[in-house]
Amino acid sequence: MFPIRDHNPSGRTPYVVYALIALNVAIFLSYWSLPEQDILHRVYAPYALIPARLDQGEGYATLVTSLFLHGGVMHIFGNMLFLWIFGDNLEDVMGHVGFLLFYLACGIGAGLVHVMTASGSMVPTVGASGAIAGVMGGYLLLYPRARVDILIILVIFFRIFTVPAWLMLGFWAGMQFLGGIGADPNQGGVAYWAHTGGFAVGLLLTLPIWLRRGAHGYWSRHSGRPPYPQGQFRYGQSHIPRVPRRK
Repeated sequence: MFPIRDHNPSGRTPYVVYALIALNVAIFLSYWSLPEQDILHRVYAPYALIPARLDQGEGYATLVTSLFLHGGVMHIFGNMLFLWIFGDNLEDVMGHVGFLLFYLACGIGAGLVHVMTASGSMVPTVGASGAIAGVMGGYLLLYPRARVDILIILVIFFRIFTVPAWLMLGFWAGMQFLGGIGADPNQGGVAYWAHTGGFAVGLLLTLPIWLRRGAHGYWSRHSGRPPYPQGQFRYGQSHIPRVPRRK
């Protein structure tokens, strides 16, 4: 399930979102072609988040530097896609500087949650997922019923559905929480608790904005949708052939 866009235009150019995407891609391309061992020793070892290092009171800068490293093409593509879809609206609300500080705070908070839940782990953790999870948490609080187009892929089945943001984001957050239960942080893989922590931090940091706008009254006035006309999109007929069932 991949979100491909939302029906929620922003009122200002999201310069910070553009800059974050450009910086992440540029850094990734700077080491992508290196041999795996070189990436591990020259990039991940000094700049990735390693919980055991922070347990010893070292490497606090990696709470930030790790946010700009990624483990592969699909990793950075997925993260930048989510940032592109959900980040512009929060930057519109918070302003350029405010959004940048919010993004970094969510990423640092997600990293600290990961360190607490993976104490002693020597596995390097990289990616902007924690910060972007915070963006998603803030988006959910402000625009729970904004429409989001998601692409469902099931083997040969491809279909685009439009769903409310609370359904897509709530499902994603729930999967991260469930994934964290029983996961072994020493085995690598997805940093589920970093995602869950970042999402929670984003909700908390956006709460003052939501309250200033009237809290439940803000939702009531706009039915949980953006307070301006939402984008309208049309889809052409799919060229993917239908495959009949065999009896």
